[in-house]
Amino acid sequence: MSQTKKVALVTGAGSGIGRAVCVALSEAGWSLVLAGRREAHLNETAGRCLGVETLVVASDITSPASVKRLFQEVEMRFGRLDLLFNNAGVNAPYLPLEDLPFSEWQRVVETNLTGAFLCTQEAFRLMKKQDLKGGRIINNGSISAHVPRPLSAPYTATKHAVTGLTKATSLDGRQHGITCGQIDVGNAATAMTEKMSSGVLQADGSVKPEATMDMADVGRAVAYMASLPADTNVPFMTIMANEMPYMGRG
Repeated sequence: MSQTKKVALVTGAGSGIGRAVCVALSEAGWSLVLAGRREAHLNETAGRCLGVETLVVASDITSPASVKRLFQEVEMRFGRLDLLFNNAGVNAPYLPLEDLPFSEWQRVVETNLTGAFLCTQEAFRLMKKQDLKGGRIINNGSISAHVPRPLSAPYTATKHAVTGLTKATSLDGRQHGITCGQIDVGNAATAMTEKMSSGVLQADGSVKPEATMDMADVGRAVAYMASLPADTNVPFMTIMANEMPYMGRG
């Protein structure tokens, strides 16, 4: 299906998986809205998305007012939104659960869960009222949406919650032509996973290196999910480095 003139919004677009998805979508002809905190990084991503229209919006997805402004800019520039990729996310330090500062718990919840909810809420408002109403939302889950790593309560809890948000969004969007799916990624080679090559704590207490995979593969997977016709959905996709210990985690 041709994606010409379709509009996608990617949060956390300034680096990592967000940048890889933007590049993949641009190669498929999508117009792009790049959202994130660091405008310079967003502009760098935009520079890699050749041949398509891009809009860079520095924004804070944990702020309802900032998210509202973001979607107002999308509507003013393009008049519609066809795809939202809820990608922005953070992790907390790997600390014993009882030692984790509340501020770290709150930071992860506000970014990974509340931010995704706020963006989904505004996407619903726009997708329901636009001409040719409807659209698609894809949430960035994680292998941690299925099983935890040691010392990862905030991240694991939010990614399990994102799965619930995906299911509820899919159900509530059905009558409005809004489709929702989730991609669960295991060890894409990003700044967040750099430590994997030197070793990461395992459930048995050992520290072992783990395999990673090219972010471009995640980008292509999201672009595939986004390319499907409105009556077809991938509710959940898991993409992972083949040699990571997910299947034997725990």
